[in-house]
Amino acid sequence: MSDFTLTAASLEAAMPVFHRYGLHDASDAVLATALRTSAPELTAQFPSRELLVHHAILADMERQKREHKELYAQYTTAVERLYGLLQLGLRDLAAVPGQFYVDLQTGFPQTWDAVMDHLNSYSAPQLQQLLNDGIRSKLFRSDINIQLVTKVLIEQLNMLLNPQVFPPDRYNMREVFRSIFLYYIRGICTDDGARIAAEHFARL
Repeated sequence: MSDFTLTAASLEAAMPVFHRYGLHDASDAVLATALRTSAPELTAQFPSRELLVHHAILADMERQKREHKELYAQYTTAVERLYGLLQLGLRDLAAVPGQFYVDLQTGFPQTWDAVMDHLNSYSAPQLQQLLNDGIRSKLFRSDINIQLVTKVLIEQLNMLLNPQVFPPDRYNMREVFRSIFLYYIRGICTDDGARIAAEHFARL
């Protein structure tokens, strides 16, 4: 039995391969090369494609969390942090083919459930905290309903990822993302918040 074990950090290297070739069509050989191992070693640790995809997606979630910590260290205001999160989201979305989420939903339901759980257990509380911080610092309007706005943002993301609403072959997903999120966020800002947002908005 081999002692070889792929770490979560090394599994992140599988994501570009899945984006390029597809979750089903990426070969074990290409994946093994990206992960700096051999196909037999890869198969020994991940006997099924479902298991490999699941752990690669979990590793990518941890990568996102690390980037969020770095972002929070860079920006101090809630508006800057929220727009920074949007920028990271736009960047990640640009790297993901539209068919990727369709294949994930239909072919890997357990992993899709993990993605949805991540939204509810991590992304939603993160948004609520940012909105709270922004209200306290008078950058977001004090009359917004934090739970409702958070719910709207999460449902907007679900709508974005729904191929029946926005078929990826008909819509530019970056433009959809921009139209759904950026103008909405600017609308919940106070005048002071909007001034801060304007600078970041121009870069997106």
